[in-house]
Amino acid sequence: MSKEYYKKRIIDLRANIAKEKEAKKRDNERYASLIKSASSPSSKANYRKNKVSAAASHDRRIEGWKKEIERAQEAIKRLKK
Repeated sequence: MSKEYYKKRIIDLRANIAKEKEAKKRDNERYASLIKSASSPSSKANYRKNKVSAAASHDRRIEGWKKEIERAQEAIKRLKK
């Protein structure tokens, strides 16, 4: 693969990370509003559990893309040699 391919890939991955961070922020706000307006303690607990699960899912995606960026950067370094 070419150096330009990896550079474009890194740019795309960084855009994906930014979008995922925004999605995480939106989800947190949505769950916070659901928790605040929940009528029963069991539904509040369920929303809290779902909020934690959604945040962890977003974090895993972000970490995966960070690792892909690292691999692309290493590939660029290998191409320079």
